[in-house]
Amino acid sequence: MDKEKKTPFSVSDKRFLDEEGTLKKEQDEKVFSKKEDTQEQKKATSYSQQTPELNFSAFVFSLSTSALIYLGEMPNPVTNKKEEDFDLAKQNIDILSILAEKTKGNLDQNEERLLASLLYDLRMKYVEKVKK
Repeated sequence: MDKEKKTPFSVSDKRFLDEEGTLKKEQDEKVFSKKEDTQEQKKATSYSQQTPELNFSAFVFSLSTSALIYLGEMPNPVTNKKEEDFDLAKQNIDILSILAEKTKGNLDQNEERLLASLLYDLRMKYVEKVKK
């Protein structure tokens, strides 16, 4: 039995966006070589310009903002009206509590303080609103 020669293989990154979410220059030249902007290019560019950095703090802020909206502290971005839904507010607060419990010992001091202070504030607002 003859041993077959194995040819090495190469891997090339064909993603359009880099780690920061911006369109890669080589992809820009290959795919979007037309003078006018295509719909895909507009989407990729606008996404990278509008999206904040995704990290644990941004995720926690997102959940807490949702809880504030459900508590009627902030207007609903869709209706632009302050609305109250205490069940959904409690659900978001509970999700943050689970995150605090499951990430204990794995967060840096700033993340831990942020999560603890947001949870405290949200719980106090929730209790205040539910009592009314």
